[in-house]
Parts: sequence; structure tokens; C-alpha cells
Amino acid sequence: MSAPVFSNHGCRLNAYEVEAMKDLAGQAGLKNAVVVNTCAVTAEAVRKARQDIRKLRKAHPDARLIVTGCAAQTEPDTFAKMAEVDAVIGNTEKMQAGTWTGIAADFIGATEAVQVDNIMSVTETAGHLIDGFGTRSRAYVQVQNGCDHRCTFCIIPFGRGNSRSVPAGVIVDQIKRLVDKGFNEVVLTGVDLTSWGADLPATPKLGDLVMRILRLVPDLPRLRISSIDSIEVDDNLMQAIATEPRLMPHLHLSLQHGDDMILKRMKRRHLRDDAIQFTQTATQLRPDMTFGADIIAGFPTETEAMFQNSLRLVDDCNLTWLHVFPYSSRPGTPAARMPAVNGTDIKSRAARLRMAGTIRVADHLRNQIGKTHHILMESPTMGRTEQFTPVLFDQPHPEGQIIQATILSTAADHLAA
Repeated sequence: MSAPVFSNHGCRLNAYEVEAMKDLAGQAGLKNAVVVNTCAVTAEAVRKARQDIRKLRKAHPDARLIVTGCAAQTEPDTFAKMAEVDAVIGNTEKMQAGTWTGIAADFIGATEAVQVDNIMSVTETAGHLIDGFGTRSRAYVQVQNGCDHRCTFCIIPFGRGNSRSVPAGVIVDQIKRLVDKGFNEVVLTGVDLTSWGADLPATPKLGDLVMRILRLVPDLPRLRISSIDSIEVDDNLMQAIATEPRLMPHLHLSLQHGDDMILKRMKRRHLRDDAIQFTQTATQLRPDMTFGADIIAGFPTETEAMFQNSLRLVDDCNLTWLHVFPYSSRPGTPAARMPAVNGTDIKSRAARLRMAGTIRVADHLRNQIGKTHHILMESPTMGRTEQFTPVLFDQPHPEGQIIQATILSTAADHLAA
């Protein structure tokens, strides 16, 4: 093996950073190495990372194995103690050219086995090391990192640090380059996207950034935003939803639960009625809007009645795409000290939520029959509508192009056109 092998776990931001690390490692001349970029969002994510490390060590017995990412940041000793691991580097260190130069120059002598500094001391993003990543049709652009909130179930702020924003001018310039390269859709990503701008001069809001991108990059056909916290949505973002057809009508919401008492115990900043009001308003402004949402099943102290409020939220907020998370205790978080729900109940409730999501997806798909959509082709025979719904074609179309087509039928999880 010569070029490093990279294994990524977790979110889009992690995947973005893997592309940056590939460039940094390549520039440093790193050879014969395996890099595992971990996720810390659940205990299961950490377990899978450890499993992957053992598997990769067996596949590459002579390679140097480096562990990084959020789990490496939050629990470096866990990975440093693994016999398979040669080095552990933190989320800040992995974005620094000097880290990779040191590792490549003298893996044992010139570098410490554990390089993980205090992430809370970081005040800036690492800079835009790559011009997006993704398919040939869609590019993801990091505009923000970290989180200032402290939800009781979440370890991520301790892996990512406090919120830091990329300046708007840097983002606009990057998107212009992506459009020049032929990308027809750009997705804005971050850890806590709606906190963008709070640390910048004049404290702009995410809506200001969206409007600025659409104004200054008129050749960008489609702009999409990833997961947002609906309680933090500003007036300009609502205006963009109402007036900007190039902003795609699909919002993924960080809702987490549908019961007010559980939301308070989670230390969320919204209540059930806030979520319902937001989705109703957004739908009035943009009738073709669709919603996804993160929902946790079996949070500590959750009763059946409380769970029913989450189940009803699927219909009350007109949710379509659900990401259901069975609650997983994370040591070091306040929720880990709360009375736990029986594991069997957690699995059962997660399954019921997923079934509710399956029904909602089926309803959404049926409602698209006969409608005409502009579909961005991700492969010769598969693309996605403005609402991110997958569409399959019998005949190939150019990858990366936007095709206008009428929906003919549906299958279990996609449309046919």
C-alpha cells in the first residue's frame, strides 16, 4: 500500500473533512497509512469505529493506523489504548498541514502518539481546504463548525468545540468556483447551521447568507440547506423560503422530540407548538415544502404518553423523511444520569416511529404521481426532485444535469419518471 486509506464514519461534515485530509496527507507525502475518521454521536458509533479499526488493522498489518474525528477528540484514551492504533489526533489537529507533515516525516520520533488539544479554545474554522465534495452533480460546502448549545444528550460540542462561522465572502467565492466547475446544486452544511454568523462582525444570520449567495451567484441553479434548528430561523430565511425558487423546498429539522417536558429535559430551545407553528408557516409560504426531522425514541424518563406526543408530531408537522435515533447513553452527558427507559421499550418505540415515517413517505410518493419535477441526476438513471425525493429512470440521462420529467408511478421508496 502506498497512498493512505481513509475510512469515514458519521456526518457530511466528517466526509467533507476526509477530503481535506486526503489533500493534506498527499501534500505531506504520507505513505502506507490508514486513517479512521470517527463519529461520537452515539455509543454505537464509537463501537463501530473500534470495530472498523480492528478490521482495518487485519487488512493492513504493516500500515500506520491513525485515528481522528469526534470520538478521538472526546475520548482519546479509548483509542490510544487499542493495540491496533499508532496515533490519535484531534479535530483541530487533523485540519492542520503541520500535523500531517510531522506524521509523514517521522511517525514515531517527531510526533506524539496522542495529539488532542482543548477544542473549546478554538475560535476559527480551519479554512476552506477543498472546493466542496460530493457527486458530480451536488457539492457540499462547510459554512460553520461547532455548537454553543448544551443539549443534555449530546456529546458533539465536546468533539467540535464552540460555534465558528466561515465569512460570507469566502463562502460566496467558493460557490462561484463550484458553479464554474459545473455543479448544479450546492448544499450548505455545518454542525449547528442556524447559528452561522453569531461570531462574525455585525452578527449576520443564516438567512442573510442565503440571500447573499442567491444574489451574488445568479448562475447557481439550486441551493439547499442541511439540518437546521427551526427555533433559530430568522426573517430573511423565511423570506427566502417564500420568494426564492432556487432555494430547494426541503428542510431537515432538529426536532428531537414531541413532548414539552422531554424537550425541557433535553435542554432544547423550542416547545412542541413552536415546531408545529414553524412547519405550518413554512408550508403556507412554500406549499411544495417537505420536511425531514431527527427524533429520539426512549429518552430517559420518557413515558408511553410522552412518546405518543412524538408519534403525533409526525402528522402535526407534516414530516416526511424521518431520522429516528433509539436513545443511546453517552457518558459525561447530563442525560446519562437520568432514569433510563427499558431497552426493549426503546427499540419498540423507535420501530413505531420508523413505521410512521414509512407511511408518510408512501403518502408523499403517491402525491407526486402526475406532477412535473426538475430532477437533478446523481447517476445516469437516478436523480432527486427539489424535495430530495429519489427518482428512477428507464433511460439514462447525463449525470449532473437537471431534467424536467413527469412522475409516472411509485415504488416502495422512490418515484419513477
